[in-house]
Amino acid sequence: MAGVTTSFRQVPLTCPGHTRPVVHLHFSDVNSEGQFKFISASKDAKPMLHQGTTGDWIGTFTGHKGAVWGCCLNKEATQAATGAADFSAKLWNAHNGNELASFAHKHIVKSVDFSQDGTRLVTGCNDKLIRVFALESPKDESSLSLKGHSEAIKSAIWIADPNLLVSSEETSDIKLWDVRTCDVVREIALPGPVLSIELSKDISIITISHSNGVTFLDATSLETIKSYQQPPSCGKVNSASLHPSKSHYVTGGEDFKLYKCSYEDGKETESYKGHFGPVHCVRYSPDGHFYCSGSEDGTVRLWQHTVGETYGLWKNPHENGANSN
Repeated sequence: MAGVTTSFRQVPLTCPGHTRPVVHLHFSDVNSEGQFKFISASKDAKPMLHQGTTGDWIGTFTGHKGAVWGCCLNKEATQAATGAADFSAKLWNAHNGNELASFAHKHIVKSVDFSQDGTRLVTGCNDKLIRVFALESPKDESSLSLKGHSEAIKSAIWIADPNLLVSSEETSDIKLWDVRTCDVVREIALPGPVLSIELSKDISIITISHSNGVTFLDATSLETIKSYQQPPSCGKVNSASLHPSKSHYVTGGEDFKLYKCSYEDGKETESYKGHFGPVHCVRYSPDGHFYCSGSEDGTVRLWQHTVGETYGLWKNPHENGANSN
């Protein structure tokens, strides 16, 4: 944080457009020109694509007929995927917004995630099934089905190994699956009900929010690296995200606030209140300069990692720029 004083006030940027709660966020990677995008999912059935550094609206994917619960972009931001209460997951062209494919399910789709190479899509559904779709021929709706959950699935994401994924329901366990055999190869117990799962940008760490805490797992061995509890006053931790440098993580939850904490010891370094409802999702930008939050109040807000830095629409009147750590 060299060159940046602590006297600056955090001024979040607000991304309007959604008319109902925002429940999921996902970023693409940074491209060769330093640009990236993010997508927001909302109960208004209208997932939106945003310019990464400013949050500006690019377009809306239209076609779902129910609340959109999950969303993701591939690394290049050329394709998007969404899962919704209309019992479908959809694949989109992220350049023009056209629907490329719609995958029918038997219940609400809560989670979608692209594989690291972008050739497969995993979905998690309220019918307790995980499905894996090959995207080389997206019109072909054939899929693998992974059976083993006893409740509706909350999250399902690919991890470092291209043949493995992890999933959760709203219990304290996560499951590790091998898609080659469709079997559960390991179950890991967490300190409380699992609320969100995120894979770090370097695909080395899995960040899990649960009850009123956060646990970090090694993405290869699935051994616990660190586990921290938030103060009871914070309430339920709905979401957590790790900074790309692994210096800090942020959480959001039932008390409307965002907490930035040290990854080294879990101590709170900053906290901010700007939403007018519970925070449902938080995600760090891939360049680490800011984090996004989505809330019950229907807004997406962007928060600076290093307050006072000149970046995007944020301007520091006292200097030309500063570096984030």
